[in-house]
Amino acid sequence: MTARVVLIGLPGAGKTTVGRQLARRLQLPFVDSDAVIEERLGCSIREFFEREGEEPFRDLEEAVLEELTRGEPCVLSTGGGAVLRAANRQRLRARGRVFYLRSTPEELMRRLRHDRTRPLLQVTDPLQRLRELHAVRDPLYRETAHHVIDTGRPSVTLLVHTILMQLELGAPAEGEAPSR
Repeated sequence: MTARVVLIGLPGAGKTTVGRQLARRLQLPFVDSDAVIEERLGCSIREFFEREGEEPFRDLEEAVLEELTRGEPCVLSTGGGAVLRAANRQRLRARGRVFYLRSTPEELMRRLRHDRTRPLLQVTDPLQRLRELHAVRDPLYRETAHHVIDTGRPSVTLLVHTILMQLELGAPAEGEAPSR
């Protein structure tokens, strides 16, 4: 089993919630890359985004992911846009077992309808924004992931169990050679 487990997906897909429980079950530290970034910035990602823009944020995110994927084994939850850069996609896939927590834009909207902390969703029509994000990012998440887990309505416990089963099986993802 790979000692580093990486969770990717759109905002609200459950990366942090699932990641915390998964880390407890695996007896590994849980690391949220967005929390690490905010700690270093000394302000929220939203504030930084508004002040500096997306590119400087993505530069910092790339540097933090480089560092976190070289560190100790952990369960790593990434920001929703971490896959936008090819270097991040390659690094995450090469240095961990990557699980894409896939949700529909409609399901995400149900979960996030009262959330005011996510900078990319502070728009007039957040559902349309989620649909746009999904259209752009879904292929990138799939390219990066070893496994796609549909989050739909299963409980967090069931999602964690599903990931644990995949880790135990060591099952290769589509297009990947079986491990020997």
